[in-house]
Amino acid sequence: MARYLTFGTFGWLTLTGTLHFAIDVVSQYWRGMHAHGPETTLHYGRHSAFAFGQVMFGLMCLWAARRQLDLLQDPAIVVLPTAGAAAWLTLTFATMESWEPKLNAGVFVALLAAAVAAEHSRA
Repeated sequence: MARYLTFGTFGWLTLTGTLHFAIDVVSQYWRGMHAHGPETTLHYGRHSAFAFGQVMFGLMCLWAARRQLDLLQDPAIVVLPTAGAAAWLTLTFATMESWEPKLNAGVFVALLAAAVAAEHSRA
């Protein structure tokens, strides 16, 4: 079960990052939701960077977890996704007005905590 939780945690991060980009950047651009200007550039840039970071980090962690199944047993490795989760939560609360990224980052934190706990209970 710990293996499935690990893959589910980082798969969730990859999926929500992809969906965040599709919904908050691509669909809003196609529908012309924002008038052209510096605020629009900042909006698209912030959301693109946020989503790209989640997708790349999620894919990197999926690759690493596939290569080493007990990845989350090492406390030094657990620090990296925990720091990422803290950074994403901070960014969502500090700069994003919509609630969906906050929820997605919160679910990632909960899944990460469950995966770490399951991995440590297995050892």
